[in-house]
Amino acid sequence: MDDIYSLAYWMTGTEKSASELVYSTYLNVESNTPEREVFRIFRECLLLKLDEGMSCSRPKSPFKRKEPQGMSLRERFADIKLSVLLSEIPGLKHNDISKIIGKPLNTIRLWLSTGRQSLASGMFTVGCSLPFFHFN
Repeated sequence: MDDIYSLAYWMTGTEKSASELVYSTYLNVESNTPEREVFRIFRECLLLKLDEGMSCSRPKSPFKRKEPQGMSLRERFADIKLSVLLSEIPGLKHNDISKIIGKPLNTIRLWLSTGRQSLASGMFTVGCSLPFFHFN
């Protein structure tokens, strides 16, 4: 539970948002759920919250816009940051992070390398305006 809360706090930047994210994660797990599965569910809840926040902040348009396939830039930044945090906070191995995030091992290795550099240099300050999701 401590690791999930720490991840949630680092991903959201506020105690309230972190608590909400932890709560939504634990609503979807059982007491005997393996740790890696809990982290995978945490990621799904995080991306769901990210999508909800984006849909609330988008201006209404009379035109239907087709969403591009694949992940959004914010989702990619979230996955890169989460990869680094999964490596640093609970100390997961690259292979486990790959299975949680659902990306190839080489992608995770690249993300860990560049993500650590970006976090250290403050590059993840992308001006995210979502109230629950801050890149510190």
